[in-house]
Amino acid sequence: MWAYIWTAWTAVFVIALANKRDGDTLLENFRRLFRTRKSKAGRAVLAFGWFGFSGWFAIHILTETM
Repeated sequence: MWAYIWTAWTAVFVIALANKRDGDTLLENFRRLFRTRKSKAGRAVLAFGWFGFSGWFAIHILTETM
């Protein structure tokens, strides 16, 4: 399962890097997806998800588990 997740993430990242259109970067797509410019709820969901991922990733790297 993790292989699929990493493959999908890598594909999204490569597509974002290869795309040369204005307003179509990975960050701008996340902002559009979570509606962070106009929605406080969208900003909260994005922040909660980001902090959750960051915490998990730190534990994952430091303890070599999960």
